[in-house]
Amino acid sequence: MDAFAVALTQGARFRHNWRSVATIALAFGIFQGGMPLAGWLLGSFALPLVQQWDHWIAGGLLAALGIQMIWFADHDGEGPAQLSGMTLLVASIATSIDAFAAGITLPTMGIPPLATCALIAFVTAALSACAIELGQRAGDRFGRHAEIAGGVMLIALGVNIVLEHTTTA
Repeated sequence: MDAFAVALTQGARFRHNWRSVATIALAFGIFQGGMPLAGWLLGSFALPLVQQWDHWIAGGLLAALGIQMIWFADHDGEGPAQLSGMTLLVASIATSIDAFAAGITLPTMGIPPLATCALIAFVTAALSACAIELGQRAGDRFGRHAEIAGGVMLIALGVNIVLEHTTTA
C-alpha cells in the first residue's frame, strides 16, 4: 500500500510517459519482491537490526516526501523531483523496508519463497502503474488539491508505520 500511495502522488504531481511509469512500477515491484527474499536469505541474523529502525526510516522518508509535496503544491516553479535515479531508489527502499522483516517468516508459512516474492513483485508493479494513472487523472481533475491530499496521505502513512511499531498493545 505504501508503494501504491507514493505512485498515486507521483501521478498527481507529474505527467508520466510509458517509460517513466514502467521504471517506477518496476522499481517498486523489484524492491517489494526483493526485500522479503533478502529477509528470507539473511534470516534471523539481520532481523534485530532491521526491526529496531525500519519503521523510523520508512515513516520518516514517507513523511518527508509528503511534506515536500504539500509545500510545493502552491508553487508553479521547482517542486519535488519526479521519481528517478536516487530519488526513486530512496522511495523504493522506504516503501519496502518493512518487507525485509516479513520475509524472515516465509519459510514458516509452507509456501515457496521464490514464487511468493515474484508474485509480490508483479502485483506491486501492476498496482503502482495503475496508481500513477489514477493519480494523473485525479491531478488533472483536482489540481493542487490532489497534490495536497497526496502529501497528507504520505504523511499519514509514515505516521501510521511509526505508530504501529512503537505503540504497545
